[in-house]
Amino acid sequence: MAGNSQRRGAVRKTGSKKGQVVGSGGKRRRALEGRGATPPAEMRTKHPAAKRAAAKAKAAAQGRPTGRVGAAGRKPEDGPELVLGRNPVVECLRAGVPATALYVAVGTENDERLTESVQTAANAGISILEVPRTDLDRMSNNGMHQGLALQVPPYRYAHPDDLVDRVRGAAEPALLVALDNISDPRNLGAVIRSVAAFGGQGVLIPQRRSASVTAVAWRTSAGAAARLPVARATNLTRTLKDWANQGMQIVGLDMGGDTTLDEFDGTAPTVIVVGSEGKGLSRLVRENCDSILSIPMAGSVESLNASVAAGVVLAEIARQRRA
Repeated sequence: MAGNSQRRGAVRKTGSKKGQVVGSGGKRRRALEGRGATPPAEMRTKHPAAKRAAAKAKAAAQGRPTGRVGAAGRKPEDGPELVLGRNPVVECLRAGVPATALYVAVGTENDERLTESVQTAANAGISILEVPRTDLDRMSNNGMHQGLALQVPPYRYAHPDDLVDRVRGAAEPALLVALDNISDPRNLGAVIRSVAAFGGQGVLIPQRRSASVTAVAWRTSAGAAARLPVARATNLTRTLKDWANQGMQIVGLDMGGDTTLDEFDGTAPTVIVVGSEGKGLSRLVRENCDSILSIPMAGSVESLNASVAAGVVLAEIARQRRA
């Protein structure tokens, strides 16, 4: 066939052509070279993180809150917090919670709580800003603010070594409380209040999976959080080991403990470790305690609230040290 005859008669070209061959001049090799490290997301103009950073900077320049706040007034990690609602705001102001601004929505109906909040904020030198209700809705993510919101700055935590320095300078032996698996800020605030009331020098919390010092904790502590340092430990177990090496007895609280409160001697330098009601002490923390302490109880009550249990033990230690 014609097609076959053409194939047989065709001349096959080979790559053995003499002379110079046109190349890329090294352009392709340069095109494949790396362009350096990828810039952070905040520096890439079209990245969502860059847009969020720009919006945050703009809000800061205008004096508005820079953190995202949920309906319950929660704050992001290490960011400002908005306390929403008339009762929570007035309670925070009464407790002396440090605040940077009081926001009042335009046209908000006045009552005694609003009047007291504005007067207390003015006496404390807190900025009072009247804003449109739509702005307050946006700032609180449409939360139930009742026309009133209080901006609280992030709490400044101490370092665990700061607590050790405080203990060394105290007239009494060390009395510290460490919290393990405590997730309710009200429990944290109540513990801070008890530690301050019974002569403790500080409170230690883990950096992760723990309640933090929010406005709720401030309010529950009745202002004690302003006087008592709260430290954060990157690794709670490691910090407790370090404190044990410095001569402190580490005592965990658990209803199935090997020592009862009646038998316990709290006159020595002591760290009380409190676990949650549900999970109790974590395994590693429990293994690094010198003893596990239980509180004798009458009746059918199985366990006490974590902050109540801490208060009972602290009160007994304070009694022993006064004797």
